[in-house]
Amino acid sequence: MAPRSRRRFSPQFKAEAVQLVIQSERSIAEVAGELDINPGTLGNWVQKHRQDNPEPEPGLSPADHGRLAALEEQNRKLKMENEFLKKPRPSLPGSRTERKISPDGGGEGELPDRLDVHPAWRGALVVLRLAGPRRK
Repeated sequence: MAPRSRRRFSPQFKAEAVQLVIQSERSIAEVAGELDINPGTLGNWVQKHRQDNPEPEPGLSPADHGRLAALEEQNRKLKMENEFLKKPRPSLPGSRTERKISPDGGGEGELPDRLDVHPAWRGALVVLRLAGPRRK
């Protein structure tokens, strides 16, 4: 068998073949089969055309704008929650805001500027003070 000679295609033929691929729903292989050319060759032409003539990105539709705004709001909330969770909690050992709580040794008595309880209720009233400034 004699080796096949390399075929040459005119720029107009190349442009029309590329337009068939771009404007139709057909694949490169289908169009290449109809035109009796190698699919790889046609694929290279289409790729070069797309690099030389990039399609402008379409603008966002109103639905896309709404979806984008919702996603940005969700992103903002998640960032705030993430920052909150990064802060040390006072209840964890070794946190910077750790305080020592000592029992109040003063016994029973009034809580100054905290609570006013009237003796109208007939029963025992016990107020437990868990934390606060130390009395001197």
